[in-house]
Amino acid sequence: MSGILNSSIGRKIAMALSALFLIFFLIIHLAVNITSLFSADLFNELSHFMGTNPLVQFALQPVLVFGVIFHFVLGFVLEVRNRKAVGTISYKKNNGAANSTWMSRNMIYSGLAILAFIVLHFIDFWVPEINHKYIEVLPEDPTRYFGELQHKFVPVWRVIAYIVAFIFLSLHLMHGFTSSLQSMGVASSRKKFFKNFGLAYSIIIPLGFIIIALFHHFNH
Repeated sequence: MSGILNSSIGRKIAMALSALFLIFFLIIHLAVNITSLFSADLFNELSHFMGTNPLVQFALQPVLVFGVIFHFVLGFVLEVRNRKAVGTISYKKNNGAANSTWMSRNMIYSGLAILAFIVLHFIDFWVPEINHKYIEVLPEDPTRYFGELQHKFVPVWRVIAYIVAFIFLSLHLMHGFTSSLQSMGVASSRKKFFKNFGLAYSIIIPLGFIIIALFHHFNH
């Protein structure tokens, strides 16, 4: 693993793979949360399963946490290396506006905004869940999840924070998809399809989470 990460190509491929893993996770996460818009019972049932299933809790959850940390740490490492490399090239050859998009030049900032949101999200949901199960060891109530979700979206500031974070996520994904395809060496004949799919994903997934936050804020 260390040998792969020591090469520039290896780091880019590792970054792309970790991004694709997190992209898949977002689909699952949204699929569960979207049920809260039309069925409290189904949302409670799915959340209870995800929150008590040993495979999810002790195998998949640690992998997810590692994937998040790995992706962001490697992303910052690549950004620092890229900025150093750019510093050795003349400005004329690296006129940002002419050679790259605004988002590609500012992925580190959208990444920091998303990272701040993840910390907030962990404080909102993951930390209370750990406290409930392993610290206070409270009796498990399979019907508690829907009420807890609605309660989190009562404050206006939290809803705004979530909306801003998912806008940044959308912008981050728009460039991330294209970058991942290039790193994975996707055939040019398929690039258009995946680019269109990436654009749709980058809009639909964040929009879905924004709708959930707004729905529960106005319907608590």
